[in-house]
Amino acid sequence: MIEARILERVAALFMLLALAFAAPVNAQGIGSDRISVELVADGQPRPGQEWTLALHFTPSSPEWHGYWSNPGDAGLGMDLKWQLPDGWKAGEPQYPLPQRLVVGDLMNHIYEGPFTVLVPITVPRQAALGNTAPISVVASYLACTDKICVPQEAQLTLDPAKLARDPRFGKWRAAIVPPLGSEAGFEFKGDRLRIGIPLPAVSDLAGEPHLFIATGDIGQGQQVIYTGTQTFIREGDLLVVEVPLASIAIPDTVEFEATPRPPRIEGILDLGNGTGVRFSAMPTDVPLEGVKPVRGGPQPVLWQLLLAALVGGMLLNVMPCVFPILSLKALTLAKAGGDEHAARHDALAYAAGVVLACAGLGLAILALRSAGEQVGWAFQLQNPVVVVGLFLLALALTANFLGVFEVPGFAISGGKPSRGSSFATGLLAAFVATPCTGPFMALALGAALVIPPLDGLLVFVALGIGLALPFLLVGFVPAIRARLPRPGPWMEKFRRWMALPMGLTVLALGWLIWRIGGAGFLFMTLLLGMVLLLWLTLAGRLQAQGRSGPVFAVLALFMGAALAFLPQPQAQVRAAEGLLKPVAFSDEALAQARATGRPVFLWFTADWCVTCKVNESVAIEREDTKESFDKAGVIAIRADWTRPDEEISRMLTQQGVAGVPLYLWYAPGQDAEQLPQVLTPDLLAEKARASR
Repeated sequence: MIEARILERVAALFMLLALAFAAPVNAQGIGSDRISVELVADGQPRPGQEWTLALHFTPSSPEWHGYWSNPGDAGLGMDLKWQLPDGWKAGEPQYPLPQRLVVGDLMNHIYEGPFTVLVPITVPRQAALGNTAPISVVASYLACTDKICVPQEAQLTLDPAKLARDPRFGKWRAAIVPPLGSEAGFEFKGDRLRIGIPLPAVSDLAGEPHLFIATGDIGQGQQVIYTGTQTFIREGDLLVVEVPLASIAIPDTVEFEATPRPPRIEGILDLGNGTGVRFSAMPTDVPLEGVKPVRGGPQPVLWQLLLAALVGGMLLNVMPCVFPILSLKALTLAKAGGDEHAARHDALAYAAGVVLACAGLGLAILALRSAGEQVGWAFQLQNPVVVVGLFLLALALTANFLGVFEVPGFAISGGKPSRGSSFATGLLAAFVATPCTGPFMALALGAALVIPPLDGLLVFVALGIGLALPFLLVGFVPAIRARLPRPGPWMEKFRRWMALPMGLTVLALGWLIWRIGGAGFLFMTLLLGMVLLLWLTLAGRLQAQGRSGPVFAVLALFMGAALAFLPQPQAQVRAAEGLLKPVAFSDEALAQARATGRPVFLWFTADWCVTCKVNESVAIEREDTKESFDKAGVIAIRADWTRPDEEISRMLTQQGVAGVPLYLWYAPGQDAEQLPQVLTPDLLAEKARASR
């Protein structure tokens, strides 16, 4: 019975192909008149960054449809032959959610109406864009109705020197199926393919879910029955899907050697509500009795994610990346003493600012990801203009602490705290204090990016509450406030001393600006800083005479205009090689390193992440670590996320985290082991010694 069905499908496929190549075509050869295609670029390419091209398909009439990469029982997937400059590489095409078309006993994976496929292009760091040859591609694909199929072919060309960002790209990116945050697993059980997908229980799984298998050849003389009934079993945060298989019927007179099982199976899970997630599965045990997650322990439900975010926010108060604004927090704590009514209102206003800033950042991340952008926590620090703005802000705060000028009614200026000033301090504290992730935060923020948006936003709100919780305790618990020093003249001296850590913050941000844009970009920033200091000195003198006037409003307008027209740097300063002599991260570099059979240490870092730099000095860039790595043959790979990098962002998402630092250890033949985000001095050396 099964063999007969297989033969029917093979016959149907040959019939479709015969119709395809027998169909009339244009006089010049195969054309693209049934489904036209245009090649569109996402703006200008930049050296060392990933560039995205779009293939936008438009059927000539509603009856024509195109195909997904795996067309199903019949049809043909798209074939792209690129002509790219030397060193440029085209990645795997990224597709929107396909549809199912069932005709009789055949199922095709199709697209009805216009659809867009995105193709990432890797541009080398040394690319000379002015002398780059035009980019072209020959796209071969199939256009079908329910009665006929016609092969299509189009030769498309782009000139990299004449490009502008197409406004349709936002919509196209939003339609691409996003990757799942964790790795799935698969195993074969007789005539069933069993795939375990770690999908949080709070994820919306409604309607009629379906699993699209992108891996066409599953080996061992078997193939997927696309029209077969798929079984979905939910066990907490693990979704187990069973897909029926059939043996390929081969006549005895034909020599046939079954291919081995694939090392990885990829596909798309249609959640049944118009959305889906891309998954990548590795061989593992996927039992149905007493189901356990494929990767580690079970993914927590919403209340656990909220608790993890709350605790992570509290611990963020003592993380190294928060140190630059400890001066603001110290003054806020000191001024919370005294009047109980005022202390509570001050704490509430501060907490409102912190929570609003965290929720705003979370909302921006979720909105950008829904639009197809690969961003994570602290994405704002990847924007050079934002870093320059923080540099100027820290410079102004340093001058304020030194008494150069005052901001009337603002708590850090020495006056009595007000609700408005405490609220503004909370906004500032959260914005500057969250470039890095701490313990518990990685789990919560990583899950927040794949669960429903409203639940994800609640996770970011919980993070803000955790960050503000110590100040809420000070405001509402008299016993804690009683232990604080009483306000007095000492606070003015303390405020001036706080100019020291804030000045160090200015130096750190200046170094980061140099790393992002080089000496020329730093020079322009320093010029802006000198103008700012001169203006603030003038403002301070006018304040002393009681006639400051609109000087701050004019300053804000000038600085806003300067930042708006500040030219973007084209390239960042390359990092020093370091003791471990790490390889620059890419999917290909990681695959090559793991294929050697040696241990691999992969770390994700950024110049704006203070925690990352502390870990590097304490645990990574050490002679003991280097010696242990050399003896064990460990390959070190560094992923620098200082500037946006979609390949790094995708890897972070696959590991279920939303930001840096992230440290992965690959034992030979094993999956990644996530190491703690705060490294101890001997941790890496011990891992290397244990792997010998």
